[in-house]
Amino acid sequence: MSGIYIHIPFCKQACHYCDFHFSTSMKKKDQLISALAKELELRKDEFKNTTVETIYFGGGTPSVLSTAELQYLIDAVYLNYKVIDDSEITLEANPDDLNEDVIMALAKSPINRLSIGIQSFFEKDLILMNRAHNAEEAKLCLQLATQYFDNISLDLIYGIPNSTNAEWLENIQTALSFGVPHISSYALTVEPKTALASFIAKGVIDNVDDDLAHEQFHILIEALAQAGFDHYELSNFGKKGFYSKNNSAYWLGKPYLGIGPSAHSFNGNERAWNVKNNTIYITKINQEQLPLEVEVLSLNDKYNEFVMTGLRTIWGVSLTAVEKQFGKPFLEYLLQQANQYVNKQMLYIEDNNLKTTKTGKFLSDGIASDLFMLN
Repeated sequence: MSGIYIHIPFCKQACHYCDFHFSTSMKKKDQLISALAKELELRKDEFKNTTVETIYFGGGTPSVLSTAELQYLIDAVYLNYKVIDDSEITLEANPDDLNEDVIMALAKSPINRLSIGIQSFFEKDLILMNRAHNAEEAKLCLQLATQYFDNISLDLIYGIPNSTNAEWLENIQTALSFGVPHISSYALTVEPKTALASFIAKGVIDNVDDDLAHEQFHILIEALAQAGFDHYELSNFGKKGFYSKNNSAYWLGKPYLGIGPSAHSFNGNERAWNVKNNTIYITKINQEQLPLEVEVLSLNDKYNEFVMTGLRTIWGVSLTAVEKQFGKPFLEYLLQQANQYVNKQMLYIEDNNLKTTKTGKFLSDGIASDLFMLN
């Protein structure tokens, strides 16, 4: 089983914190959509021995495409790949794109899961982040979407400068009031070369506060646990039966194909990524050339990835799998490196799986780097 990720590199406006690849000009939209369909065709042999379980439209803002344009790309997947009957087809969407007519049209399409970029229900937060929607639109779109879709995820951001813990709890409770079965939540991070980084450097916006983010992360865990959500991955919370199949495939090391400019692919042995430039991408694809770079993963790389993704999840790192896939020296090294964190009660072993404790969860990426095998 495998997944296909399709990157739609267009946005109405640039969020201040975002460092993903996108363009605010729609001039090349038609050419790019044709190129995406063409890349799907050019790469079909990479998945000739596997079936597709998930299709994920990410971005950018995929909801700037019409339902007909999305259908055209879904048809291109079905034409070139073997897709299972009950595949999960997710569309990332912004609230300002989701009026009732659009939601009704999407509900009639093969898309069966919406991932809605709410980020906050507070106007001041949305202005600080330069989101294209307002708080009223966020609530209205959820009210409508939940009438037509059962499988909805929403995104929330914590650790926003000058936000309080009380406001953060209100954000979570507002999200829960719509009865959505999945929430993805991320700490606001300051990426280099973003508007946010520039505003912080000039003193226009306060810097993010790691202690505040840490507190709000624990408020999130408590509130969602009480509401019956499983914390199945560092940033992801789902009710039973509503974990994201697409994202779970990444964390469980399944192969995936990334289509579109800047999209990443993984086949178990190699990682590949497409050029981060819409014009070059379109030109190369039209010449039937794949605009990608490939990195062959060493045994150490594969082990490091296995440890990092495993520690982020509810399933942990399987010690049996480490020994089987990488050999006994890797297992011994892992246990030796993990020992200090077991003693600090940040890691523990359960059913031969190495997992993070509640304290260790927020620091899992940092802990993982100490367990890496250096080249």
